Amino acid sequence: MNSDSALERGRKAFRDEAWLEAFESLMEADDHGSLGADDLERMARAAYMLGRDDDYVGALERAHQVHLDDGALPRAVRCGFWIGHNFMFRGEKTRGAGWFARSQRLLDTIEHDCVERGYLLIPRWLAEMGRGDFEDGHATAAKAAEIGDQFGDADLTWLARDEQARALLRLGRTEEGRRLVNEVLVAASAGELSPVVTGIVYCNTIAFCHAQFEVRHVREWAHALTRWCDRQPQMVAHNGLCLVHLAQILLLTGDWEKACADAGRTAEHYTRGVLNQLAVGEAHYCQGEAHRLRGDFAAAEEAFGRASLNGREAQPGLALLRLSQGKHEAAAAAIRRVISETTAPLARARILPVYVEIMLANGNVDMARAASRELDEIAQPLECEMLEAMAAHARGVVLLAEEHPNQALIELRRAQHIWTELAAPHEVARVRLRVGLACRALGDHDTARLELEAARRSFEALGARPDLAGIDALAGAAESHGGHGLTSRELEVLRRVAAGKTNRDIAAELFISEHTVARHVQNIFAKLDVSSRTAATAFAFEHDLV
Repeated sequence: MNSDSALERGRKAFRDEAWLEAFESLMEADDHGSLGADDLERMARAAYMLGRDDDYVGALERAHQVHLDDGALPRAVRCGFWIGHNFMFRGEKTRGAGWFARSQRLLDTIEHDCVERGYLLIPRWLAEMGRGDFEDGHATAAKAAEIGDQFGDADLTWLARDEQARALLRLGRTEEGRRLVNEVLVAASAGELSPVVTGIVYCNTIAFCHAQFEVRHVREWAHALTRWCDRQPQMVAHNGLCLVHLAQILLLTGDWEKACADAGRTAEHYTRGVLNQLAVGEAHYCQGEAHRLRGDFAAAEEAFGRASLNGREAQPGLALLRLSQGKHEAAAAAIRRVISETTAPLARARILPVYVEIMLANGNVDMARAASRELDEIAQPLECEMLEAMAAHARGVVLLAEEHPNQALIELRRAQHIWTELAAPHEVARVRLRVGLACRALGDHDTARLELEAARRSFEALGARPDLAGIDALAGAAESHGGHGLTSRELEVLRRVAAGKTNRDIAAELFISEHTVARHVQNIFAKLDVSSRTAATAFAFEHDLV
């Protein structure tokens, strides 16, 4: 009676997606007598949803053997595939490959056609796409989708179509890829897939959309994943990744406090299960970014350190932290190292805007210009809003450093429009700051004042203390475009000379090269009829220019 009661409770809990109750009840039933293959598979899936990977694999191995004993070879193949899949994502590739090979050997003995042939195409397409062969990966996934359709297996069909979408995006067939991503979301949200495959599809899609800078899709899929997780309060397996995806969105949309809290929950509470373990390093990195943006540099340093300990490269966030701390050489050394060892174009695209910013802060306009051009080359064929905004922003700041404010404004306004559409307030404020500087350089001081004030208010609302300090320094005293024949830019340089800043410091603050600063200083000396920085400083104080 106890065994039968526990078994029925376990089956009901499994149907209700009450994973902890299902697992414990099926374990209890198993203690009173070995479970059959179907119930072992139920227990395995419940263990997976709880992040108990060893219990998941153990139950599948037992189910695999029972299927073999019963002569149910296709079912044995299916169990073997999922065991290999789990080992592969745990990083135990040799064991994973062994199970895939064993499953293929069994499959080759089956004379009739079966859907498992499609499942064993999954390791093949993963290998193809892993080495960047997206044409073959797309073809293999398409073949698997056909098999899924043939046998009415929704899990296989939509796993394959999801991978087709990834390949299409990487191949630059952006519209096709986006349409397929949208279609996969409908299937996942409608409950057409098993719980295990639903979670895999959610996390897989968000990961590759994030890599492709498809921020609108990331946002929508992450919210859908959140709703799915909320319906299963006992689930553990996907909650960590879910919170990290949300934290990444919150960083972009400006809710840095909640981003930090969500990432912290992942790092503290959702460490069980292979997917959650992959998320821990990213969670600490998100915390580091939130702390850096808010100016809590000690906390940011600690979080980036924890990210590194958990296998997540602490860059480019750590380089930006060094820049905010005024450690320009350390920032430059770090970002040069990262860019030199990053080869994949999309991975470089994530680093290049930071590289541009740090090179300009160090007065190296040539290297910033080259990086901006590379970002353009990566972004142009992909038709991606976020990449376009990043590239336009980079072009704008480089043009501003080259003292082409008219051209800079065109690019900066384009970036501002896209960032506004993407609901990215910090990026909008950063662009408006540069717009204000461009307007000031053109002598339009009224517009410059409005843009700088708008940027300042946004930084205040966000709690972006480092940006506030920077804009206060840039704003300086009341703008004046006259005064002893000095241009507005020469007045900006003079004020900084009077404050005791070096040419390098001035170049970093005004986003121009040291060579340009030196030229301005010589012009100032000539116009004021002085021959030294000390004399220029005295003149500035005497005539209320500071």
